This record gives sequence, C-alpha cells and structure tokens, in this order.
Amino acid sequence: MPFNRHSGILLHPTSLPGPYGSGDLGQSSYHFVDWLGVGGQTLWQVLPLGGIGPGNSPYMSPSAFAGNELLIDLLQLRDAGWLADADIIPDPSFKDTHVNYPTVQRFRMVKLRLAAKRFFADARRDTRKLFSEFSTDASDWLDDYALFMALDKSHGGHGKVWQDWPSPLAKRKQKALHEASVELTDECNFWRFCQWCFYSQWASLKNYANTHGVELIGDMPIFVSPHSADVWAHQELFDLDDKGQPRVVAGVPPDYFSATGQRWGNPLYNWPAHEKEGYRWWIERVRGTLALCDIVRIDHFRGFESYWEIPANAKTAIHGQWKAGPGAALFAALRNALDKRQEKNHGPLRIIAEDLGIITHSVTALREAAGLPGMRILQFAFDGQADNLYLPHNFEANTVVYTGTHDNDTTWGWWSGLTAHDQDYVRRYLGISGEFIEWDLIRAASSSVAALSIIPMQDVLGLDSSCRMNQPGLAEGSWEWRFSWHQVAPWHAERLAELTRLHGRIPRRRSDTHATLGNK
Repeated sequence: MPFNRHSGILLHPTSLPGPYGSGDLGQSSYHFVDWLGVGGQTLWQVLPLGGIGPGNSPYMSPSAFAGNELLIDLLQLRDAGWLADADIIPDPSFKDTHVNYPTVQRFRMVKLRLAAKRFFADARRDTRKLFSEFSTDASDWLDDYALFMALDKSHGGHGKVWQDWPSPLAKRKQKALHEASVELTDECNFWRFCQWCFYSQWASLKNYANTHGVELIGDMPIFVSPHSADVWAHQELFDLDDKGQPRVVAGVPPDYFSATGQRWGNPLYNWPAHEKEGYRWWIERVRGTLALCDIVRIDHFRGFESYWEIPANAKTAIHGQWKAGPGAALFAALRNALDKRQEKNHGPLRIIAEDLGIITHSVTALREAAGLPGMRILQFAFDGQADNLYLPHNFEANTVVYTGTHDNDTTWGWWSGLTAHDQDYVRRYLGISGEFIEWDLIRAASSSVAALSIIPMQDVLGLDSSCRMNQPGLAEGSWEWRFSWHQVAPWHAERLAELTRLHGRIPRRRSDTHATLGNK
C-alpha cells in the first residue's frame, strides 16, 4: 500500500544508553520516543527483535517468534518485586560505547533466572493469571521454543546443535518430547517467563510510542537460523537431509558488499511443503511480527522471486545457483489470511520490501504486483550514471529512502572512503561542499519524493566507521555499537524537525512530551 510522507530513525534497541551493558526496553527507550517526537519523527525502525546468534546477529535468532531476552528491562522486574536493588548493581566492566555480549549475557541471564525463581515462588494470583494467559495464547510457538532452549541447555554446549541431541529428541518422537517436557518443566517455565516479560514490556513501549505519534517498523528476516526452534520443530518445511542437516544453504552471489558473495548458512525452505500447508507457518510469522510492530520490513525480498542456493559444503557463495521462490502465491496467501484482520485494526497490510542486491525485472514485477514499496540507498547512488535507480531524481513515490542501512558504513565513513573523483561527483550532483556530508544526504533523503525517509542514528550524530552497526561477511565485531545521550545535542532534533516541516513530512499528531532535546 502507498504510505503517506513520514520520516524516522533507524536504531536497534541494544544501541540505546542504559546502565546494564546494552540498551533495553527501559527508560532510555521511552526517552528515545520522546526525542523522536521533539525531532518531528514519526517512525522508529528497530531491526529484528529476536535473540542473537553467531556474530551477535539477530538475523540468526534461535526463534522467528521469540523476543530477545537481553532486551528485558531489569528495573521493571525490580519494580515488580522480583529483584532487589542489590541484585542489579551494574557490572563495572560495562561500556557505554559498545556491547560486550558475553559479559552482558552472563549478567542479565543470572538476573532473569533470579527474577523467575521469585516470580514462581511468590507471584500474586492476578500476575500468575497474566502469565498463564500469555503462555496459552502463544503456545503454538512458545512450547516448542521453551523446550528447545531447555534441551539446548541440557544437551548443547561445545558447539553441539540440535542434530547432535539423542535421536528421539532430534527426530521429535512424541514419547521423548513428553518425557523431556516433564523432566525440564522448571527450565521450560523459565523461558516462558522471559518471553512473557519481553512481550509485556514491548507492548507497553509500543503503546507509549503510538500514543505519542510514533510508529514502529519491525524487521522480519527471510531466513531462520539452522540451530533454531523453527527448524527443529518444523523439519518438513526446510530442505534437510535424513539427518536433519541442511543440504543447501542461503546467501547471495558476489555483490557490492563482498567479492566472494555472502554465505549466510541458513537452511533453505522446502517451498512445496509450505505451499501444501497453505503457507500457514509464514502467515503466523507475519501475523506475529505485525502484532509487535505497525509496519514490517521483509528482509531479502528478492528471495521470494528466486534465491541463491549454495551447496552446504561450499566455503563461499561463489558456486551457488538461482532457484525459483514461491512468488506471488505466498503474498496472495498472506493477503487472504491477514488483510481482513489488519483492516479491522490498522488498515491494509503495511509491508516494506527490502529489494537490494541483484534485482531483476521479475523481482520488481513481484514487488509491484504485491503493492509493496521498495528501498533506495543514497550511498549506492553515485556511480556517475544518471540512470542509477538510487539517485533521487529516479525515485518513485512509493519508496523508502535511507542514507544507508545497518549493513552500510556510516555516511561519514562512506564519504571518507570515496575517491576524490567520486566525492566531486557527489558534490556536483547535490550542489554541496561536502563539509557536513551526513546532513547533506539526510537533506537529500528528506526532500526526495520517497514516501518514507529513514536515517540511521549514527548519521544524525555524524559518526565515523568505528560506529558502523554491521559489516556483512565479518564474523566478529558487529551489532555492538551504542550511543550516549551526551552525544545528542539540542540542535540534532531541531534540525530534523526543520527538515520535516520543510519537506512535508509532518507528524499526524503532536507529542505532548516534555523531553529535553538531548544531553539527558
């Protein structure tokens, strides 16, 4: 569906300030919503909210449905009486500038286990009722996830994956699953408790954002992690061998980001099996994401038209091949299943297609037939060719424009890496000096005809390459960046608000927030 003109900020919640080593759903997330309102921004793109996998990536989460337990605000658990002040004294090794995931994970999981123990020992009847209702409502995915995490704790470690578990469990024999569920009841309930906390806290934050005129853009990775509750619980829906191992894996051929392509390692789908069940798993997945967010960006949209299939034993993505995806049939099924419900609550399905990479006419035709806006990245625009689709004069209105995404360098880092010749072309096209290149690109995005303009927080703050969120192809060092409120000056929000007014990206509702413009 076409979007009205709006603008917003790209920021993963782990990048927020906070005392416990990583951003979470606590006070800073609410203050960030207030700051967005002061800056005239009506969108917050949050990236995937699932748990992290290899490389700290939320694109390799242990579940396509579960939230990241590390995002749970510990102070709210204290306020509920499940933690004491003495329990949540920050670790002195925590850093304000980046997330040290091993340290943060150890600290937070210990506190979550302590909170869960006290909850199950002393929770009031009405609170227990809320937990039970959530567990029942989410049982379609939550029971498998809780048991998967419990089994991973008892049978995992030292690089073991679910295929290494005892065969009756790996192959999901009902007797073995029942016995494990009984034996691991407490551990399963711990993971249910964590998800209840996450979903409850997220619902409160979303309600606050919506009532303050800010909508949340979620992110749905097209693929799931091989070591996940989804693959273990639905083996028939993935292209696996008789031992449960992927025969082929996902990735992309050589492109802008990598000369050898990207071998992501995710298992590929058994699309005929999905078609046979009416795409039910996909319908529930999209339904779940839209329950968390107002708009959802579907990652790697081109994979629905055709995807890059890489032999599982290949070390790079070079020797893959294109295979046909589900195409229009999937989106017809989503529309038939979800449109009526969505129209009743929030209007038609609001989905953004991430159509970056090698995009053919067939991919564009599928996106247009589905009525979905695509994405344009300004950092990709300046190759000296006037017909470059990423140049603003080639945009269509039903488009989402970014200076860069989480996979790009910051704009200042990108600019610093350009040759003098390419910098000259950027200057001449935009009519700028380049002294404040990040704001030049922000202005170009805001003034374009694209319906939505989304800016990474790093570009608002004018940060260099050391603050890049993710570098595709690197196994370590990504998803760690954090900002501090001391970096945010009043003029940042003032300038964003001015661009919003100048370019007709007016908020639908004015926030009544009393937030400062920064320096909290």
